[in-house]
Amino acid sequence: MRGDSIDTDFFPDETDIILLNRLQEDFPLVAEPWAVIALDAGISQDELFGRISKLRDSGIIKGITPVLNSQKFGLNYGTLVAVHTGKEMEDEAAIIINGYPEVSHNFIRDHHYSVWFTIKAESKERADRILTEIKERLGICDEDILDLPTVCYYKTDVRFRCEEFGEESRELSDLVNEIKEESDVPG
Repeated sequence: MRGDSIDTDFFPDETDIILLNRLQEDFPLVAEPWAVIALDAGISQDELFGRISKLRDSGIIKGITPVLNSQKFGLNYGTLVAVHTGKEMEDEAAIIINGYPEVSHNFIRDHHYSVWFTIKAESKERADRILTEIKERLGICDEDILDLPTVCYYKTDVRFRCEEFGEESRELSDLVNEIKEESDVPG
């Protein structure tokens, strides 16, 4: 739930860069999509899975997931919700909130309303029931929750074009790591 930063000594090579770009393009909707991606990259599926695991473990890939049009599945009501729980209850709130399949995002912000999430439900009534349950389970009042229903949809497409980092980036990273070690800077 909390934002993660990339802090790794791992540097993607040319094949990793190809995969990072390929995974953001049109995912093949075929029986064996990984075989197609591996073939495009000129590697085996085993190597593909190994590289994806390494990219995920390094924090470069957060996840591989489809983005579905919720309205096509009858989820016609959406709302962005912000909750004030106090720092000590944020993790418990996240567990409770994430227990609802209608919640698609859940994240922390440095704000009075620190726990934010979205609900996609079949109706406003269902979303209201979820919010009522969450309030009761967290023991919070109406003033501790902001309900910001979707008024209009704007879909954007974000892709991060990757390029090989090159030797200069590696040298810079090594220098930063040396400085961290010498100055006992965490992280």
